[in-house]
Formats: sequence, C-alpha cells, structure tokens
Amino acid sequence: MADVRIERLEQTLASRPSRVLPRVEGAKTAAVAAIVRPAVEGSEVLLIRRAENPRDPWSGHMAFPGGRYEPDDTDLLDTAVRETREEIGLDLRRSARLLGPLDELEAVARGVRTGLVIRPYLFVLGEEAAPTPRSEAEVAEVLWSPLGPLARGEADRTFPYRQHGFSLDLPAFDVSGRIVWGLTHQMLVSLFERLREGR
Repeated sequence: MADVRIERLEQTLASRPSRVLPRVEGAKTAAVAAIVRPAVEGSEVLLIRRAENPRDPWSGHMAFPGGRYEPDDTDLLDTAVRETREEIGLDLRRSARLLGPLDELEAVARGVRTGLVIRPYLFVLGEEAAPTPRSEAEVAEVLWSPLGPLARGEADRTFPYRQHGFSLDLPAFDVSGRIVWGLTHQMLVSLFERLREGR
C-alpha cells in the first residue's frame, strides 16, 4: 500500500457507511478522535499514551483521545470533541475537519467484553497545532506517527498478553518503540482494510 494521503482517506469514508453495532437498552457508549494531518510523505496520526492508573483497564496503553459519553453530550461526536479538548487541549471544532465515523467496536478490557461500544471519528487537522497533555493523571504523552508504514505492515509486531493464567501473542504496531495494540490497533487495522477495499 502506498503512503496514506488525506484525499484517499476522505474517498474511503465516503465509499460506504461505517459499521454501527446494535445497542441494547442501557448500553454504555464512548467515542474517540482519530486525528490525522498532512505530512511530507502521506499522513500522520496522533496517538496518546494513557497515564498509569490502577483503576483504568487501559492504563498505560497507546490510544486515541476520547472517553465515555456523558449526559451533557449532544451525541457521540460531541463526546469525542469534548474529551479531546479535555485531554490534549485541542479544539477539533475550530482546528480540524471531520471526515466521518469509522467502524464501531466493542471494548474488551483485561480479556473480558465490557459491553461498551466505541465509535471512532476521523478528523483532519486544518491548522498548525501543538496538542499537549492537559492532565498528567490522564495522558502521559502525545506523539505523531506516519500512517504509511503502519498500513504497509512495516511496523507489525506481536504483543505478549498474559491474563488469568493464559498467554496470547496479540497483533500490534511498533510506533517509535511504543507498542500499539488492543482497541487502537483494531481501529487502525479496520481503517487500513477499508483503504484496501477502495483501491
């Protein structure tokens, strides 16, 4: 796969509706912002490293900014925008353009399905910005990663997952020495699969 360009991402999202998972009454929902920006070779995607927190099932993981839907949120898009502003100080309504939602997925935490449905939204950053962690209790680090090497499989790795006495080698990406696995890996792989479908 060639370098991932913004125009191609936009065409891909327009080519078919994103998958929406069925909801049961009282279902918990969350949203994240997958933010890309043009770069010399293709595009880059913004990732955060979540702060270490024993109460957080995704403690220390590489992720997209985002979080759970709150009653004051208008919708899940509002959730993604609010959480991004709170976590890294980036106002997506002012500084980015929404390309659309990506496929929803159900969250798994520590090997257990949670019933939490996550909707990722893809944004293109429209101006120079320097997102930084607003609270060290939530976000430990912000970094940009080229999408092309991830899409082409050049950063493919495995992550040795150990939980409840069993061991699995899970698919992952190596991003500047940081391992991207689990939910964020699934979201990126889903996007790359859609890019291949649209070729």
